[in-house]
This record gives sequence, C-alpha cells and structure tokens, in this order.
Amino acid sequence: MLFLLLRRALGHPAEELRGLASCDAAVWERLFRLARRQGVAALIWEAVGRLPAALQPPRALRLRWAFETERIEQRWERQRRCVARLAAFYARHGIRMLLLKGYGLSLDYPVPEHRPCGDVDIWLFGRQAEADALLAREWGIAVDTRKEHHTTFRLDDIPVENHYDFLDTRAHASNRRLESLLKHLAASPGEAVPVAGITVFRPPATFQALFLLRHAAGHFAACGIGVRHLVDWTLFVTHHHERIDWSIVERAVRESGMEPFANCFRALCIEYLGLDESWMPPIGRNRTLEDRVLQALLEASFREVIPRSRLRSIRFRWRRWWSLRWMRRLVYKEPFARSFLRMVWRHLKGHLPPLHRREVQERHRRATRNPD
Repeated sequence: MLFLLLRRALGHPAEELRGLASCDAAVWERLFRLARRQGVAALIWEAVGRLPAALQPPRALRLRWAFETERIEQRWERQRRCVARLAAFYARHGIRMLLLKGYGLSLDYPVPEHRPCGDVDIWLFGRQAEADALLAREWGIAVDTRKEHHTTFRLDDIPVENHYDFLDTRAHASNRRLESLLKHLAASPGEAVPVAGITVFRPPATFQALFLLRHAAGHFAACGIGVRHLVDWTLFVTHHHERIDWSIVERAVRESGMEPFANCFRALCIEYLGLDESWMPPIGRNRTLEDRVLQALLEASFREVIPRSRLRSIRFRWRRWWSLRWMRRLVYKEPFARSFLRMVWRHLKGHLPPLHRREVQERHRRATRNPD
C-alpha cells in the first residue's frame, strides 16, 4: 500500500486499487504510522485524497492525516522564510548561498510543501567563517563550532547547519577523497532559484547526484535511512538526469567502496517508485541484497533514543555497531579491526574530559579557519 500510493502521488499511471477495499481501519492506521515514520505522510496524502470515496480511510484518520500534512506544510513555510532571510543577509555582504538537501530538494516535489524538512543545510563557497562572524556581530546569533563538519545556529527557531565540509572527513579515508571532488564540483553554484524574491543556488547536478548517494549511504551505515531518501533520489534524477555527468559519479561510487549500497539504493527506486532506469547507467542487481536493504530501511531497528546512562549508552552503541556491521560493508571498504578501533577512539574523545576538550578546540579551529 505504501509504495502503491507513493507511485500514484509521483504521477505514475493508476494501478489496480481493488485491494484497498479490503483494508480495515487497523490497516490504514498502520499505513499512516509507517508513512509518518518514513517521512512521506504528506506526499501520500496527495494520493489518498484522490481515491474514490469507497476506498478512502476512515474519517477520523483522514482528519489526523490532514492535520499532520498541515503541520508539515507550516514547517516548510517557516523554513522558506528562514532561507530567504538568511540569503538576503548574506547577499548584502556579497556572499552567495548554496542549499544542500532539505528545502532545495523539496523544489523537485510535486508539492514542495509536502517534503518534511528538519534543518537548513547551507554552503557559502568558502566564506563560512566570515559569515558566522557577521551573524554573531550584527544579529547577536550564537554559533556553535563543536560539530564535526559544520557550525550550527538557530534562526527564527529553525536549526541551520553551515557546512565547511560536505562530509565527515575524519571518519573514513574515502570521505576525504570524496570531499575533494565535491568541493571541486561545488565551485560552480549550479541552478539559481528565487526564494521570496531572493536568489539562492542549488548544487550542480553532478555534485548533487554524488552527494545524495553518499549522504544516504552514510546514514544507512550508521543507523538506517527512510523511504523519503528514495523519493528524494527518484525525483532528483527525474528532473535533472540530463545534466548529470554519470562517468564522474560512477567512478567516485566505485572508488569510495559504496557501489553495493548505491546499486541497491537505485534498484529500489526503480522497483518500487517507478524511476526510469534508462536515465542512469546500468547497475548490478542483487535481488536478495535489495530485499535485505529494503527490510532494514523499513524497520530501522536502532532508531530509538540512546540511553543517558553511561554504561547503558556504551552497551547500546556496541549492540548497534555490531548489528549494523553488514550495512557498513556495503558502504565502506575498511578492515573490521580498524573500523572497531576508530569507533572506540571517537567514543573516548567524546567522553574523556581531556580528550574531549582537545577535540572541541580542534573542531573550533577547523570551523573558524581561513579557507585560503
């Protein structure tokens, strides 16, 4: 039901709907909860609203679904205003703003307001430290420099991530190699789009294709991704496939070691969301692995909150790391022992006070360095 309604929402030809007639209130409730958890509730609502009256869910659920959709739309509108306000501020200082993920991807959706967005991710073409200083001085905004590859702040209660790197370059050697390529590709601002009368930029198509794959791969290896990531990729390729230099993307995918994941990810978009496979280079298919990736994507068994107790937190992280090791093998070519030692070292740096202080100082130095 989830994918049937998603395909209808994405504009694919109508499929047989008689099976929906046998769906009772409990099944519809499960579908609603799944769609909300997977980040596609508002998108599916578009298809639900067009169903014949006899096939629609119970009225009480329709009201809740409509309320959830309105909440997502309101959040999107707040983000739109935040993006416009930021872009106008930077423009006054001669700084261009590139949108990453989130709001920028929503512009490819049939109804942009129906893509849920968490925070605003931006890149300022190497002027990130200067821009943060301007915000602090002129608007009194507190900028947090303790994150791994971006600074963070809040504007109108919307979290913003101001990237100085696109990837966590200290987590994996392949990220460092990809980061250099992504910086090269991002040097050209790509497509200019107006937001409330202010010009912002979306990344060049080749950058976006590689970045979306790596971003999804990194989240998959860490704790899983959602159906929304599949929809993002499907709609991005649908709108921009002719402008992607696939030779660059495919070479980077192979050299980074994420080809098994990337093949499964793209195959699921073809199989379940109707993405036209002729718009991409041929991919290797492994049906058994694709089914396993899909099952992991839908279940997301380790998305619960990390316990606050130190001992329970360590136990939880270890169980998660061990349980998800097969996912990491699809994304990173790393020896098991090296991966384990890296995890332990990063955990120690986050919790032992002397190491943690040094780590915070190093992140601050990297966040405020002069890019030249």
